[in-house]
Amino acid sequence: MCLAAPSRVLSVADGMALTECFGQQRHVSLMLMDEAVAVGDYLLIQTGGFAFERVDAERAEEALALMRELSASEQDARVWGAA
Repeated sequence: MCLAAPSRVLSVADGMALTECFGQQRHVSLMLMDEAVAVGDYLLIQTGGFAFERVDAERAEEALALMRELSASEQDARVWGAA
């Protein structure tokens, strides 16, 4: 199973977007996007570096918060030997 974390658009130029997710920045292709992409939008990105869907900002923030919470729970489990 693949889980795509919403990435926030930092800049857009020449069919590419610079995005950020959990402190990691990367350039992604907008070739698969049917609609215009703007700074501040949240995108889902395929492993190959292609953005394929825009996500509502509220939904994206909720998903990112849940992912942070799950990551923290997993780290706690490792520290205490539960995983």
